[in-house]
Formats: sequence, C-alpha cells, structure tokens
Amino acid sequence: MKVLVIEDEFLAQEQIINYAKQIDPSIEIVGQIEDVATGKNWFLNHEMPDLIISDIKLTDGLSFDIFQEFKPDCPVIFTTAYDQYAIKAFELNSIGYLLKPIDKTKLKTCMEKVRTSSKPLHQDDLTRLANMILNHQPEYKSRFLVKIGQKIKAISVERIAYFFSHDKLSYLITRTNEKFPLDQSLEELQNLLNPNDFFRINRKYVVHFEGIKEVHPYFKGRLKVDLTPPVEEDIVVSSEKTPSFKSWLDK
Repeated sequence: MKVLVIEDEFLAQEQIINYAKQIDPSIEIVGQIEDVATGKNWFLNHEMPDLIISDIKLTDGLSFDIFQEFKPDCPVIFTTAYDQYAIKAFELNSIGYLLKPIDKTKLKTCMEKVRTSSKPLHQDDLTRLANMILNHQPEYKSRFLVKIGQKIKAISVERIAYFFSHDKLSYLITRTNEKFPLDQSLEELQNLLNPNDFFRINRKYVVHFEGIKEVHPYFKGRLKVDLTPPVEEDIVVSSEKTPSFKSWLDK
C-alpha cells in the first residue's frame, strides 16, 4: 500500500511513519509533505496514493487547501491536536481521525477502518469537515505558569520572545531574557499559541514576531534569523519552510 504523509512537525512525521511500518511492513511511504505549497506541487507530479495520513493544520494553511484543488479518491486519516475537530469525522467511512499524540493501536484501528471501507472519499465529506474547522474559533493560551524557586508565576504571552528546546526539555525566554523550563514539548506549545503571533521556524525554536530582530538571506534559499534576546547559535529557516515564514512575516 502506498501512503502519503502530510505533517509539518518532523517528530510527529517520523512517529507516524514508524508506526505505520510496524503495523504493515509492506507499506511504501511515497511522500513526506510539510506544507500546503509543497503538497500541491507533489500532487501535480505524482499519482494518487492508496492512503493519505494528514495533519489538519499546517504552517501555511489547512490541508483542505490541498484537497480542494486535488480531490483525493483514496481514504484519508486526519490528525490534529484539537479534539474539537472530531465532531463528525468518526461517522465518515472514508475519513479517519486521530488525536495527537498519535497512539499506535488507534492508528492501526483507523487504518483498518478506512482500508476496508467500500465507499470512496466524497468531496462533500471533506467540504463539511473543512467548514466545521474553519468555523471553529480556537482558544489560545494567554499566559504560562512557571516556577521560580518555591513560587509559581504567570508569564503573559506578550512578554515571551521565544521558546526553544534543548536535551529534550523546553524553555520559555521572555523579552527581558528570563529563562524558565516548561513541561510542554514544542509540538504541544505550537498548538497552544496563536499562529498570528508565533511561528515554528525550525525543530528547536518557536518565536514570537516581536522576538525577531533581523532576517538575513542564507545559503541555498534558507534564511538566518537574529533573535532578541540574542542566542549564540545560528538560527536557520530551511528552504522548504522559507516561503511560509515569509508569508507569516508579511501578514
């Protein structure tokens, strides 16, 4: 079975692929897509796969933006961190739904469901699900609780310059260069933050717009980002993510 994976988070993408291959070693991963623009280009140059496993929310839009132009005639399993989006998805034979973080047993059940479905994916089902999500107004976090010694303090998102990960731990950096450890991973944080204000520029950093000091052209179509407060390492945006990052900056 040929499977296309649409997921903008590297770790989630690798987890889905590993789980899928454990469930069915004969699976062939025909593509790994991170954003809407790349997805549209993929469908222009490839045949329709047997199954699509797709995140709903990508860095430059919703995966529905791809499917409205390239109507899939195969089953689709949607993944998302927002359980509010599940309302009707379970009732559609050709559409599966998984809440992040992905559970292998639930992925297996979902794959079996869509593979044994006799109904092709209907565009009306996608449209109905897309409208449900587009009309949903998510609530984003306005503050984070952090520990200072034996005390607990609330940090408003307006005070945050960026988040970063190091040695599997996540940290919050304020605009006045205070550093606090957090329990959430960057993947979890990204889904809690307003995408108009925050952007996941690479695997290690989620930045607030006001935390960006300067942006410079870099090698091979990439961008180098200077943050404030500054960091010692080079912060680089990949060539694949550069278009969506520029679009976010230009809002």
